Amino acid sequence: MNIIKKLMSVALIAGIAFLSLVQNAQAQTVSKGIKNLVLVHGAFADGSSWERVIPILQAKGFNVIAVQNPLISLEEDVAATKRAIARMDGPVLLIGHSYGGMVITEAGNDPKVKGLVYVCSLVPDEGQSVGDVTSAFPPGPGSAEFQKDASDFLNLSSKGIHEHFAQDLPEKERSVIYATQTPWAVKATMTKVTTAAWKTRPSWFIIGLEDHMVPTDLARAEAKMIKAKTLELKTSHVPMLSQPDKVAAFIIRAAGEL
Repeated sequence: MNIIKKLMSVALIAGIAFLSLVQNAQAQTVSKGIKNLVLVHGAFADGSSWERVIPILQAKGFNVIAVQNPLISLEEDVAATKRAIARMDGPVLLIGHSYGGMVITEAGNDPKVKGLVYVCSLVPDEGQSVGDVTSAFPPGPGSAEFQKDASDFLNLSSKGIHEHFAQDLPEKERSVIYATQTPWAVKATMTKVTTAAWKTRPSWFIIGLEDHMVPTDLARAEAKMIKAKTLELKTSHVPMLSQPDKVAAFIIRAAGEL
């Protein structure tokens, strides 16, 4: 009986020691770069627009939250993003797609945010609205497909989705995007950003070479303005859906450099 007790005691001690080693190894992994990622969707979309990127990031050990912006006002979208940031334990890398670039430029001033990744984004300077940003260059063809309803919300036409928003996705997927799009309030396009977070934080930028919503010339000018490390992809406006592996790899690279 004493021998059995001794063996059980040794096994317990060994188990505790092994658990301690595992925890230490996990702590060392987490300590290398940023491990908290907050993904911010753009207009006409929701958090599921990141559905192909999220599993890749999670498999690499990242903590990921995809914000569900109401798209009712810039202020409310910034508030929703800040709530997601607050849920994270530790420093955060903030990633924004399209209009989400407006949101992260303001929300990125949160002290937990250490870097910004823009994906086919609109990037404002201080005192700029969506209209101010897009007026710097001729509009992309997708902007002609905005449809305003009686409540001052914008939707994209079927042509806009199929030919200009997600033209490199299969037709069935484009049809789902059209059917599930979230209307975008006109007033959200008119609010001006007060403080541009990219002025005090490092930035990265993915440029879509076949983006019909944020024209390539505009995206390149924005990336130059914020001194971002850039990646150019032959993609539509939604590279996180058409080329998720490359988008995830770029986000992982950014996180590792912080």
